Amino acid sequence: MLKLKPMFDLHKDVECDILRKEASVCRVKEYSGEVETRILNIERDGGILYSWKGATGTTRIGKYDSSTKQNKLLYTFDKQVCVSSCSLNKEETLLAVSLEQNTRGQERLKPISKCLTLLIEIHPINNTKVLKAVDCRVKVQFLNSEPDRRSLLESHLLLLTEDGYVDLYHVLLAKQEGYRVVMANPERLTKTAERIVEDFNWVQWDGHTQRLYYLTHNVKFLMRCVQFYPNHYGETVLELPLELPANPFRTVKFVNLGFDHYHVERPEQELVRMEVLTDRIGSMCVCCSQPVKDKQEVIYTVVLVHKDCSKAFRVSLDSEQSPQKATQLHPLFIPIGYYILVYLHGYFLHCINTRQQELLCHSLFLSGHDVDLGLQCQSANITVLHAEEESSSSLLDLATGRIHTAELSPAYLLRILRSDTPSRCPSSKTDLQRLAALHCLLVYMGNDPKLELKIIEWLCDNVNAFESFDQIQEFILASLYRISFEKSLSLDKVLPYSSVFDKKEIPVCLLEVPGVSCTSELHIESVFKGKARSLQGFWSELQWNTERTKYLDAVPNPRYRTSHIQADWDKLRSERRPTSHMNHMEENTKKVLSMVDTWCLDKKLVPLFQEEDQQQRALIGLTVDKLREHLNRHLPRLGKKKIDSLVVNYVAKLLELIRHMLESVWLKYKLGPCVLCLSSTQQGSPAEWSAFHFMFRILEATRGLCLPLPPGFHTLLSAFAVRVLPHHTFLQYIDHGVLQLTETFVSRLMTDLDNSDANERLKFSILKRLPEPMDQRIYHMWDHPASSASISRDYVRTLLEKHNKNKGFAFTGRDKQGFRPEFLPLTYLAKILSDIEEQAQNPFVEQENVDARFVEETALKQTLILLGYEEK
Repeated sequence: MLKLKPMFDLHKDVECDILRKEASVCRVKEYSGEVETRILNIERDGGILYSWKGATGTTRIGKYDSSTKQNKLLYTFDKQVCVSSCSLNKEETLLAVSLEQNTRGQERLKPISKCLTLLIEIHPINNTKVLKAVDCRVKVQFLNSEPDRRSLLESHLLLLTEDGYVDLYHVLLAKQEGYRVVMANPERLTKTAERIVEDFNWVQWDGHTQRLYYLTHNVKFLMRCVQFYPNHYGETVLELPLELPANPFRTVKFVNLGFDHYHVERPEQELVRMEVLTDRIGSMCVCCSQPVKDKQEVIYTVVLVHKDCSKAFRVSLDSEQSPQKATQLHPLFIPIGYYILVYLHGYFLHCINTRQQELLCHSLFLSGHDVDLGLQCQSANITVLHAEEESSSSLLDLATGRIHTAELSPAYLLRILRSDTPSRCPSSKTDLQRLAALHCLLVYMGNDPKLELKIIEWLCDNVNAFESFDQIQEFILASLYRISFEKSLSLDKVLPYSSVFDKKEIPVCLLEVPGVSCTSELHIESVFKGKARSLQGFWSELQWNTERTKYLDAVPNPRYRTSHIQADWDKLRSERRPTSHMNHMEENTKKVLSMVDTWCLDKKLVPLFQEEDQQQRALIGLTVDKLREHLNRHLPRLGKKKIDSLVVNYVAKLLELIRHMLESVWLKYKLGPCVLCLSSTQQGSPAEWSAFHFMFRILEATRGLCLPLPPGFHTLLSAFAVRVLPHHTFLQYIDHGVLQLTETFVSRLMTDLDNSDANERLKFSILKRLPEPMDQRIYHMWDHPASSASISRDYVRTLLEKHNKNKGFAFTGRDKQGFRPEFLPLTYLAKILSDIEEQAQNPFVEQENVDARFVEETALKQTLILLGYEEK
């Protein structure tokens, strides 16, 4: 599941170098003693601080520079000491250490504190200042923000104690003799310390972002975040209430504050394991887990601050799938991009999608034999390091001292797509995993063209839609979502990313994961404070994401659904005459096609965008209009100009994506220009049939979503159809609306096919199915007696209509359905006589100036005769 890359090996990169140096100190060829090297801390720049037992009975502290791959000795104690915490300032002039002191043995009668915290000048080695001497554990950590002129002679040190408070020391430095860096006024150092946290029971340091998270409890648990700015000023910027069990921490818990080899908390003593994960795009997740109880189930919660919700998961553990004992009581939380991997060795791996968290089907869940991270050690020994590169994490095995960078493996995800349904696994579960893997490949890893080509090849090999989702629809929407999301993060909640939401009813198999229950809670009441409201970057994005999510959760249908424009599309197609609305649609289309043209100047493998297709042009314009209207309604902050650019780009990328799919199919099946030649008497090849089937599935997928196709697509599809289908089947496809006859295709059919009996029947059948304006143009292209007769009739009709235009007669031989004159002059004469007869006076129709009295008397006379009172 993970692609691991070695980054650091304590033995190879450090111990071998130490052994050489110790041998030179002892003046021996090879040093045979043990050095007991231990990793102490990893600073923001990737430098690894470590300690080892020297040959002369001393303890030394060194640094491994990850960029130069060089080791450097920082300080040597004149005796063996137990270093529990260590930090180095960025300028490498000060070293802060906490020493675990031995209070037993010969010194048991001396008054001695358990922990001694020192600040040491090391440029060069000079004075040492005692900061703390207390009976509790103390952690030290230098701030490491971007340097400025002032910071070169100033360092800032965090001191965190097990008693639950945090102090910030501002250390002023001075230069002596041009190179010596010493502390200025060291005697005033402890007096000027600033107390920034009064009480906490859990604390986490994030060195890459210079943030301190801590948990406090009064009436309820409250997590706060202190942001340190480039001027080293710290301010509380976020407060987040959390639901946790009572007394979750038996002792104060330190996270990401180095490695204490003399105080190791047993996993069963941790009632809650908690960690905060963030990334630069403005997302924050708080992950909490409870230990495995009786090996039956594991409970973990992910609070998605940027989505204003939390999700609690309860996973049942299947002992039959993993018969080994659970040595790991808490799952690991591994952040990779916007995915959080929850891993319990031997039982399950849950890749939680923190961007599309609405449905479980977009997060990959593997269990039992499918779980394999590729780790060569027990995961209980693994510590997750927060890497600066968001696409990967670093995993440290403290037992061996090895660090690996970990990325999601595209090859593993592709195997999930390609895997057949195992006999022990129902097809619905396989569909669930395929959908999650497909989204991870397309949205998270989709920037790799080679990977995209492999996915399209998989689509070609699996053309028919799966039981619970349409993979081609998912490919189109997920790819467009990724492309658009890169343009603007604000589109996250308003653009479609899955066709699942367009279904009338979402399949149950996509809503449930076997063995996993999930409960969601909305509105987590995060509070932004202080300068976070006016900050640029992470905090402004996080706040905007949170507020936008709250708004969009309160309005109906915030996410655009392409199928909702079907009614507008049907109405637009029924309009026969050009209107101002249709002219507006055409302007939208011109913008989109002009952008596509600029992208495709050197790509002419597939003949698209080379003809007029009025229906598709109208649908392109309508799609632009409706999407623009949706974004203006829900994201007015972006501005109309940017929204217009985003929408045009979105639709253009849609057309370009379909062209790219067809080009990949063209290359896969090695199709050439001959596939467009209709004169060939040979039946279409298997490759052409496969290409036709794939194009037909694209047509089916886009129609289901009411998405436009590139102009020329229908011509290409009809050309494949007439080559691979029997003629009667081809005509049925037309009658059922599957194939759309374009003028380009029909004209090519008329000219390329010979006039054999079968081809003549096909041509006449197609001519009968053409609308009237088109069939008149097509007759001019067919070299056939029927075509010549039709052209002659049209010519004579035009002459006679022109000649008699002023006489008030209009030749309307086509007014009656099925009327087709054979001899136009005779028909014209019959028409004139018919029109004169219609204009003659009808004796049975009442005329003007009738004598009403005469009519009345006549009617009365006739009545009396009928009654027998009078004779005629």
